[in-house]
Amino acid sequence: MPSNKPESKLIKAAGAVAWRPGPDGEPEILLVHRKKYDDWSLPKGKTEPDEPLAVTAVREVLEEGGTWITLGRRLLSVRYNVGGRPKRVHYWAARATGFDERAVPNAEVDEVAWLPVARAIERVSYTRDHTVLHDFAARPAGTTALILLRHAKAHAKSGWQGEDADRPLDDTGRGEAKALVDLLACFAPNARLISSPAVRCTETIRPFAQRFCGEVRTDEALYIRNSSATDAGYLRSLIVDAVAAGEPTVLCAHRENLPAIKEAALAVLSPAQQAATQGTAVTADGDFGLPREWSDTMLTGGFWVLNVAPVPVDPEPDPAPVPAAAAAAAPQVSARPRLRWLRRPLRPGRPATGADAQATPTAPPAGLLASGDRYDLSEP
Repeated sequence: MPSNKPESKLIKAAGAVAWRPGPDGEPEILLVHRKKYDDWSLPKGKTEPDEPLAVTAVREVLEEGGTWITLGRRLLSVRYNVGGRPKRVHYWAARATGFDERAVPNAEVDEVAWLPVARAIERVSYTRDHTVLHDFAARPAGTTALILLRHAKAHAKSGWQGEDADRPLDDTGRGEAKALVDLLACFAPNARLISSPAVRCTETIRPFAQRFCGEVRTDEALYIRNSSATDAGYLRSLIVDAVAAGEPTVLCAHRENLPAIKEAALAVLSPAQQAATQGTAVTADGDFGLPREWSDTMLTGGFWVLNVAPVPVDPEPDPAPVPAAAAAAAPQVSARPRLRWLRRPLRPGRPATGADAQATPTAPPAGLLASGDRYDLSEP
C-alpha cells in the first residue's frame, strides 16, 4: 500500500477558478477538456523547480486555457493520489484579464468552455472540483488586492554605521526583492506602490516597480523610528484612500509597524469593525475571519494580500406574488441550481459619537474585506 507520509513524494500543483463577467454580470468559469483523459476540469499543473505556487497557477491557466489572469483570494486545496503518490493542488479565484486565441488546442487541451458556476459544477468530471467551485461561489468573485509587504532582508543594525533610514538590503535581501517581482505580479500588476522612505523598503519594491509600475510614492508615515511613532488615524485614512482608488495597492513597510497597518486595514474594511464604529445594525456574519497566522510576525519579503470586495448594494425587492391560477397556467421551466453572491448591505445607523467618532474614517468605506491570505518566499 503506498504511503502518503514522506513529503518528498508529494506532487505540488496549482491552478485557478478563472472567471470573467457573463452577459448577465454573473461570473463565467473557465473549464478545460483534456483529450488524453476525455475529462473536463479546472486548469492546473505541477510546479517547476523553486517556482512559487501562485506563479504556477498563473502559468498553467495561460498554458492550458490561453487566459491571462490576476489572482484573487485563495481557495481550498485538494489532495488525491496519482500513481501511488500524493498530489496536492492549490487553487485561487482569478479574474481573466486577457486571452490568447492561439493557445488552444495544445498538447494537453483540445477545447475550453466558459460556463456559469452552476453549469460548471455539472460539467466537471471530478467531485474534488465541485468542492473548489462551491468555495469560489461562497464569497464575492471580484476583489481588489491591498498588499501589506514587509521589506526584504537588510544589513544588520549592529554592523551599520550610518543613519537607520539609509540602511540598505544585503545580498539575501536583493535576491528576495528580485523574487518578489513575479510573485507580486500574480496579484497586483500595475499596482499603486506606496513605501516607507527607508532605503531598505524602496530597494525592496524598486525591481517590481521598474518592471511593472514605474513609480514608487514614499510616505513618511510608513517609516518607523520606534514602536509608538505610528499615527493610527493617518494609517486609516491611507487605507481608505487606497481602497477608494479601486486599484491594487502595495504598502511596503517594516516589521515594527506592520501590525498597526493591519489593524488600520481591519478598522476600515472589516464588516464587524464597521458595524461597531458606525453604529449600524449589521452583525458580524459578513466578516469572513482571518487565518490563524494573522497575528504572526511576517518574514522578510513576506506579505499579506487583503482581498477587498466592493460594498454590496441592496438587493432588488422580491416581485409581487403571482396568483395561483396564473402560476398554474405559466409554462414550466426546468430549474437549475442558482448560487447567490454575498449581499450584506451596510445600512445607515445612528451617528457615531465620542471615541468611535474619532476612530471612524471620514470617508465611507469603499470595500469590505473578503479574505486575507499570507505569502512568504519560503513557500515553494
